[in-house]
Amino acid sequence: MGRKEDNINRATEVMHDRDRIRNLAIAAHIDHGKTTLSDNLIAGAGMMSEDLAGKSRVLDFDDQESARGITINAASASMVHSVGGDDYLINLIDTPGHVDFGGDVTRAMRAVDGCIILTCAVEGAMPQTETVVRQALKEKVKPVLFINKVDRLINELQVTPEDMMGRFEQQITRVNTLIRQFAPEEHRKDWQVSVTDGTVAFGSAYHNWGITVPYMQKSGVNFTQIFEYCHNEQQKELAKKAPVHEVLLDMAVEELPSPMVAQKYRIPNIWQGDLESETGTSMLGCDANGPLSLMITKIWMDPHAGEVAVGRIYSGTIKHGESVWALGAAKPERVQQVSMMVGSDRIQVPEVSSGNIVALTGVRSAAAGVTITRDEDSTPFEAIRHYSEPVVTVAVEPKSMKDLPKFIDALRTLGKADASLQVFTNQETGEALLAGMGELHLEITVYRLEEEQGIKVTVSEPIVVYRESISSDNNGRPFEGKSPNRHNRFYIETEPLPDDVTNALREGTFGDGPVRLKDAKEIGDRFSEFGMDKDLMRKIYAINGTNVMVNDTKGIQNLHETRELIIEGFNDVCKKGPVAEEPLMGVMVRLVDAKLHEDAIHRGPAQTIPAVRNAIKGALLRSKSVIFEPIQKIRIDAPNDVIGGVTREVTTRRGVIEDMPVDGNTASVIGTMPVAESFGFSNDIRAATQGRAVWNTENAGYIHLPPSLFGKVTAEIRERKGLKQEIPGEAHYTD
Repeated sequence: MGRKEDNINRATEVMHDRDRIRNLAIAAHIDHGKTTLSDNLIAGAGMMSEDLAGKSRVLDFDDQESARGITINAASASMVHSVGGDDYLINLIDTPGHVDFGGDVTRAMRAVDGCIILTCAVEGAMPQTETVVRQALKEKVKPVLFINKVDRLINELQVTPEDMMGRFEQQITRVNTLIRQFAPEEHRKDWQVSVTDGTVAFGSAYHNWGITVPYMQKSGVNFTQIFEYCHNEQQKELAKKAPVHEVLLDMAVEELPSPMVAQKYRIPNIWQGDLESETGTSMLGCDANGPLSLMITKIWMDPHAGEVAVGRIYSGTIKHGESVWALGAAKPERVQQVSMMVGSDRIQVPEVSSGNIVALTGVRSAAAGVTITRDEDSTPFEAIRHYSEPVVTVAVEPKSMKDLPKFIDALRTLGKADASLQVFTNQETGEALLAGMGELHLEITVYRLEEEQGIKVTVSEPIVVYRESISSDNNGRPFEGKSPNRHNRFYIETEPLPDDVTNALREGTFGDGPVRLKDAKEIGDRFSEFGMDKDLMRKIYAINGTNVMVNDTKGIQNLHETRELIIEGFNDVCKKGPVAEEPLMGVMVRLVDAKLHEDAIHRGPAQTIPAVRNAIKGALLRSKSVIFEPIQKIRIDAPNDVIGGVTREVTTRRGVIEDMPVDGNTASVIGTMPVAESFGFSNDIRAATQGRAVWNTENAGYIHLPPSLFGKVTAEIRERKGLKQEIPGEAHYTD
């Protein structure tokens, strides 16, 4: 029997021993070596040839990933590692580092309990490293640190051993500062990484060696020897004495928690149900015999089996052939296959129990973020909050109308597989709007449509998604919206929300959607912690993204019967504001009075929804509309002699340069730039620096569009959407 088959047999034995499972992700900035490291871990565990490790990139099995040399999908693999004579099952997820695929990182973090944060010994912790650390800690995932590419420090930069130690210390301090800042209160101290505790490893994923203090004590290899091996180009010999897979998997087993330990503190963070209930206690104890509770974190397409849903089981056991509910679906569905993942292979098994990562086929209603249970009335897991919202849109339509049904079906699948992608389809024209995290994200999506689904499409130029908001309140002058039959009137006031409340809404602190009456008091109290009026916020009706609707009326008869219709009118305006039909951001809408017809037939949807919609739009215009535009943090490193070209490129694109540190012959430009000005930036920056610049970007939220550009930008958006040139005034909404 081959090593791989033996490994698979051992994996299926260990998967039921929850103390000996470790679910972990590798997360880092783009190009810091995550996929190469994952390969070496899989090879070391006997799942692929060691000669191919780092070159074949098992987890980058998507051909776009191979072509571009970057990871796009978070892929997973299970392997067995032995420590002290005991077998441990390691479920590993390799995540993307590129900013456009940050949503995949957030979703992967939901499935794991521990995380290897990877930094580059030469470049240090980069902007995206900070983002992934923050994402891990928000999901209560325990981090350990691996400093990669140490050989480059020694061989390329010719540093001394003392200098090398200084650099390591700097990186460890930086990561620990992030942990102090973002870790859950109770773990800020004990999750700090340190060389002496064995939670920091050093090495070279490419050359297949690594070291930690515990491994030094076990193997007798010390820092001086490592320095000499690298210096003398003997890294192959070093890899035999300190193989990276053994060092890091030892660290994972000894320093990262098992599901039995992690679920006790992670479940209260990701599930809002009753912890005393049967499901609650079963999840806290990771009980394989309890009610089934599984969260899908990824969907990917298998050319033979169709949609494969990958997720983490927190309680119970999922069996081949049984019927389950994807919460929110219309009916239960039958599980056709239950498998474990090894790179692009799925190993079929009869069942997988709690604490493991599983791949399912047959559950068509599953999507990233969906909860799978046996009981349709179960409490779902908390929605996965993404730090970035889609900021770039392209219009896509099939070149041939005969492809239309196939095209609409393919878009539905893409939307399910990638929760960071928003898909809006016009069923009649066949045109679809795809909103994504950036140019690359949308390019890859279009590639998947054309190459994987075989549908040739026409794609528009990229369009930026702006946000509408307001700059003042209504000064006590509510706006009246009348229903078409003139029998119902709604009086609305709007005001901007404070920045900290908007950010908290974006992070999901208060939830999303209509607020149940029994939850309104608790949610109102949460708002009061941010300085909002407690009594007012307890009358909350709904939350939509970063906007809030409250009922600030007293004793209006029959109002409760129109509650759902009022929320629907509010949701409509959140999707399309009055100025340019762009999404609304950071606004509180207050219903201050209403006059309703006593007969329910005269206050149905056709009367109430338009009246509420007009009242909110008129109030927004009265509150002085503003536009927010998405911006990116940028960092560009280039040789000193071409840095002038870099600063010129950034400033001509309305970029703001915040810092320009110089390190030897390399200078860096650090600052921000509007997304609207970033299209084509990569080509221009290459031309300006003869291809010698290295840069990265990270979405950084929204800022006020300069007032001087307000008229130009709104006119362009309105023209593109086929709206009348001039923005409607308040009078437009009084009729």
